[in-house]
Amino acid sequence: MQKLEKIGGLNCRTVQQVDGQEPELVVILCHGFGAPGTDLVGIGPELMRCQPRLMESTQFIFPEAPLSLEEFGFYGGRAWWPLDVAKLNSAIENGEFRDQRKYNPPELADARKLLTALVDEVRGRTGLPTSKVVLGGFSQGSMLATDVALRMDEAPGALCVWSGTLLCEEQWRALAANRGPLKVLQSHGSVDPILPFEAAMWLRDLFTESGFDVEFIEFPSVHTIPREAIDQFAELLVSLLDT
Repeated sequence: MQKLEKIGGLNCRTVQQVDGQEPELVVILCHGFGAPGTDLVGIGPELMRCQPRLMESTQFIFPEAPLSLEEFGFYGGRAWWPLDVAKLNSAIENGEFRDQRKYNPPELADARKLLTALVDEVRGRTGLPTSKVVLGGFSQGSMLATDVALRMDEAPGALCVWSGTLLCEEQWRALAANRGPLKVLQSHGSVDPILPFEAAMWLRDLFTESGFDVEFIEFPSVHTIPREAIDQFAELLVSLLDT
């Protein structure tokens, strides 16, 4: 069952096998730059097929980023914050390494407020503890999920980072040091031309140095979500039902 609703100020698509049934676990997944709000929705049913136990216990929420990119030629495309697409394309074409460790997008704060409000509303309407809410996403969406997971008043049940990177390192490092235990599933392509693999390892190292329980999946491909990352995420979600 899929429906469109506004949660915390964001248009969201929710996927749940049985409509109206109170979930035991809520998974919030944020799409990447330039993708439509529907981009990751198919992952919900796929995760349930991987682990049938998720069918009757888990609600998946896919928020749509607030910024439209149609004026830039991305029909139906959305973003959590703007990017200089020409600069990005030039870097990819010329093989330039993009080090974003000191980059703190001005619009990140607005996106953070929206996603945090979504989490707060979900917790309020389900009555679930924060430990039964999972945050994650792909690319830019995973960066936002990471930022919010590090800043929440309590740690979420887990964080999923598909093809993300390290931003605002100084802030994230300080926040992570005080976050406490956090399960992280991270995957990244070894030949990713958009977000370099080395930068993903910087993020992985920040997580591990902060004492997080990190599962890192390296795969020999580009900027995508591999089958292995979906399978292992499904296993992680099932494990949270037993805690």
